[in-house]
Amino acid sequence: MVYDNYNALVIGFGPNDRPSLAIFSIVLFPRWVTLCFLQGAALPDPQRRLQGEGRVVRNIRLEGLSVLDDPYIQRLMNLAVHRAKVPVDPKNRGQLIIKSISAKQRPRKPVPKRK
Repeated sequence: MVYDNYNALVIGFGPNDRPSLAIFSIVLFPRWVTLCFLQGAALPDPQRRLQGEGRVVRNIRLEGLSVLDDPYIQRLMNLAVHRAKVPVDPKNRGQLIIKSISAKQRPRKPVPKRK
């Protein structure tokens, strides 16, 4: 599911088209990309690599694609899939669903860093 909202472009991944059951989302902000574990608060994270203090979601900033190759992050992702409220059926064909486009948008052009 893709949401183009006020602050960022959000791509959610889950077992069906219900946003409340999504397992992950990739959030694209103008200056960074974040991987959100949407049911991540219950995940064991002994290295405390996941950020956030909410009751449900945890996230990690993707400083580069190599973060996704990190065995620790891969284990967290596999665990998140296995612990999902609704399991992902590998037989189901994936689909892309555009859910919403915000009428008001912030500029997506990043502000230059100050020296």
